[in-house]
Amino acid sequence: MIQVKEFLDTDMSLAEKRVNEFLAELADDQVINICYGSINKVTPTKLSEQRSAILVVYRK
Repeated sequence: MIQVKEFLDTDMSLAEKRVNEFLAELADDQVINICYGSINKVTPTKLSEQRSAILVVYRK
């Protein structure tokens, strides 16, 4: 069965850490694809925040 797991975070290093922990539980041949995206969002107080999303497609 093919599944997806999404990791969303405003702290890029935390999302990366969580994905690496998840990947450590999988065998190499279970990983199908990893997609990454990030955006900068301006808050109402005019501060810029980075949002990152990492999607792991894997075989269960």
